[in-house]
Amino acid sequence: MNADIQTIQDGDIASVPGVSASGVSCGLKTSGLDLGIIHSRVPANAAAVFTQNQIKGAHVPHCATKIAAGRAQTIVVNSRNANACNGPLGPEHAEAMAKAAADALTVDSSLVYPCSTGTIGIVLPIEKVCVGIVAASAALRSGGGTDFANAIMTTDTRPKSCAVTTQIDGKAITVGGVAKGAGMIEPNMATMLAYVATDADVASQDLEILLHDVVAESFNAISVDGDQSCNDTVMLLANGESGLALARDAQSDSSWAAFASAVKQVCVTLAKMIVLDGEGATKLAKIHVVDAASAVDARLAARAVANSLLVKTSWFGEDPNWGRVIDVVGYSGAELDASEIEIWYDDVCAYRGASGPVPDSVTALEAVIRQPEFTVKIRLGTGDAECSLLTCDISEEYVRINSEYTT
Repeated sequence: MNADIQTIQDGDIASVPGVSASGVSCGLKTSGLDLGIIHSRVPANAAAVFTQNQIKGAHVPHCATKIAAGRAQTIVVNSRNANACNGPLGPEHAEAMAKAAADALTVDSSLVYPCSTGTIGIVLPIEKVCVGIVAASAALRSGGGTDFANAIMTTDTRPKSCAVTTQIDGKAITVGGVAKGAGMIEPNMATMLAYVATDADVASQDLEILLHDVVAESFNAISVDGDQSCNDTVMLLANGESGLALARDAQSDSSWAAFASAVKQVCVTLAKMIVLDGEGATKLAKIHVVDAASAVDARLAARAVANSLLVKTSWFGEDPNWGRVIDVVGYSGAELDASEIEIWYDDVCAYRGASGPVPDSVTALEAVIRQPEFTVKIRLGTGDAECSLLTCDISEEYVRINSEYTT
């Protein structure tokens, strides 16, 4: 990470000047917070990316239509219920959430973005939600980021927030973010919501380009279980409260590069938190594919390994079964040179294509796999492209969590 970027201790999205947040209980969960609001004191320039699933929660098309104008001020989120696959009630309830927040906060409803996360196919109890929106609007405060982070959790075991500050052109700017997600985590985003805000003044067109670039290296570079959600949403807001205007000009523009680096650090940190909190996860693994014929090939191989149940269960059992890794790479669709392929766990080489298994490596491999975090490096031997993904193991706890149907 950039040494000039300073992490704010216990920072969150409400660490950003001009941003407040809240979390309340409106009765969607049996206990705990279940509805939250993020609010910018002034309308902000904004950009967003959404799920690529063809089945979409009701808030996704609602928000996608609004974000075309590049402006946002308020985000309202309920957990426990995805408001997805509910027929005509879905869009009606998304609109009702936006109107309730607009009325409570006296803002234009076009600047309010409703989001939902939770179980698919259960009608959203909109009366409870609207009552909660009024309460959450009244509870907004600069220290409310933790409450918001807790309110949007579903199967998460802990909230996920971070914030950083950096000096650009003599002015301090802040970037803060919050996310939720623990299952249905797959490249092309996840069963996740993530919101990032900054007090820099940045045009929405520049935010959109930056967000797509950053998401590719963070939220689109993780996997827990290979499933893709229908509600995925990532939003980036810039309210300009710092007075520092930034524009995406030449690649050599150091001011823009510093800002982009701060946004990336927040997103990468949040993405790693999601994988670390993967449902039932005990191991964090970085899959690093190198010397691939193309970026596409590198990603094919990395994604296949990251999603392999056989590989992931071997990690849980602390069995460095590199044979499962090489088998997956072989069917991944990536071009490889069988005589050049190599498999490494951290700095321990397990296999070299030309000579086969590395003698006397088992003990060292077992020591690596016992660690809570490790890297699996795969050399394809066909070029110079590479790709990295973060993933985790699969345990009995994952099965238990996902065998329970809750409404």
